Amino acid sequence: MPRRRNPHLTATAALTVAAFVLAAGTAGADDDPTGAPPGSTTSSPPPSVDATSPGLKLADGATLAPAKVLDIKSVVEDMSGDERRTDTNEDVTFALQAEVLFPKDSSKLNPDARSRIQAIADEINTQKASTVRVFGFTDNLGSYAHGLTLSKKRAEAVHDELTAALGADGGNVTFQVRGYSEDYPIADNTSEQGRKKNRRVEVSFPKGD
Repeated sequence: MPRRRNPHLTATAALTVAAFVLAAGTAGADDDPTGAPPGSTTSSPPPSVDATSPGLKLADGATLAPAKVLDIKSVVEDMSGDERRTDTNEDVTFALQAEVLFPKDSSKLNPDARSRIQAIADEINTQKASTVRVFGFTDNLGSYAHGLTLSKKRAEAVHDELTAALGADGGNVTFQVRGYSEDYPIADNTSEQGRKKNRRVEVSFPKGD
């Protein structure tokens, strides 16, 4: 059966980040001695290796572990940046900017928000998710306490709309609804562009088999 897609992400700029890690040998791999983050590249040439070195030989009876893909991450964002979908091996996460969902400093949903939330509900049904997390976030303007209240109310508003959009299937879903104020920013709060990204509601759930 073809996978259903969010109509708001049909014209997208897509960025796919894949990290393939091979687990080999009987002992755990050491950390990268260069201190570079996983997946990064360096301009220096690889060190020469003596293929006859005894240290490269497996111990008697030891075998190489099968290759494994530990993490694949795909990020798709619409052209306006108002909505972003992130897929990993285990989870799907939708991040909706607050301006798309709510008037300024409000937790009342805009009429246009309902179609976006309906598309997320359709994906929840497609994945047959039984647990859904709805988390609200704000920027660092205003007091932390005000942001905590606003982010929680916004998460609750999205939760209520998701429950209605799921219909009868909503009774089979356990929701976790939380507000985090300015905690866990995804962009720099020193610019309006960054603060706009941080004002968001994220909906995440496990992938189906």
